[in-house]
Amino acid sequence: MPPETETRTLPAYVRARQPKRARYDEETIHGILDTGLVGHVGFVADGRPMVIPMAYARVGRTLYLHGASKTRVARLDAVPMCMTVTQLTGIVAARSGMHHSVNYRSAVVHGTARHVEGEEYDAALEAITDHLLPGRTAEIRPMNAQERKATGVVALDIDHASAKVRTGPPVDDEEDHALGLWAGVVPVTTALGTGVQDAYTPESAAEPASIAAARRKFA
Repeated sequence: MPPETETRTLPAYVRARQPKRARYDEETIHGILDTGLVGHVGFVADGRPMVIPMAYARVGRTLYLHGASKTRVARLDAVPMCMTVTQLTGIVAARSGMHHSVNYRSAVVHGTARHVEGEEYDAALEAITDHLLPGRTAEIRPMNAQERKATGVVALDIDHASAKVRTGPPVDDEEDHALGLWAGVVPVTTALGTGVQDAYTPESAAEPASIAAARRKFA
């Protein structure tokens, strides 16, 4: 498995339309990836563009994705791939339609798909599970042979990445400030609630520690 590397600037692959919102440092990019729940994965299959929402995990400069072994994405190898993670934090309500916007944090990663096997396969699946619920793999049974056969893992080694971030109030035209209209930000929040146990969970079973850890991580 690729080791964690020292902090350094990732190469920029595109000029942002809003340069002041662009970020190219690993701290920002990794922070967005590590606190996202779903990534939208893009690739070309049979001459058509495909974008699929997927669970994922980051380990160093590698993203891991998993899916049913017979699906297109799980069989990708040595082909270009990208993934986007977006966190919406607010609706920006301005005094004109032109200046309405959203506050957000987003990261776009480009690289080449790589089929994963061996020890890296097991570590990748553990990382994906623990990304969603930190420490969950220690609370559940090991994967069996049938599940391993049915599950494929793809790595996306990060070649290029960038982030964009918008925060703050609307940027209205100066003359519109005197219109007497309401303007500001409507916060968008994401929170994990209390776990709802299924019909096969004993009434005496306590909520696992991994759920509390996830609440802290994604708060």
